[in-house]
Amino acid sequence: MKRAFLGEFEEVVMLTVAILDEEAYGVTVTQEIEQKTGRSVGFSTVHTTLQRLEEKGFLVSRMGGATAERGGRRKRFFTVTAAGRKALRDVKQVREELWSSLPPQTLQLITG
Repeated sequence: MKRAFLGEFEEVVMLTVAILDEEAYGVTVTQEIEQKTGRSVGFSTVHTTLQRLEEKGFLVSRMGGATAERGGRRKRFFTVTAAGRKALRDVKQVREELWSSLPPQTLQLITG
């Protein structure tokens, strides 16, 4: 089977959706990424990435109920699909293989 390739930000978004589980929607994903990475990200960037990952079959979404805090609008919740979990495992495996292939001296700090 062909290995899935994810961009770095796609990987971060998918991992965040997996972490948030049933509470993963655009705002919570954006907030969690900012909190965990210290990286400022725009909601529109996250929203576009969520849609792209759903189109690729790595995420699936469902509409939640309307809430007063959102002016009666519904939230779109995301979950990782089986294909998405496989893609994340593949990415993790590649990263682990690359890290384990580094010569030990490569990342040592030079002191002196």
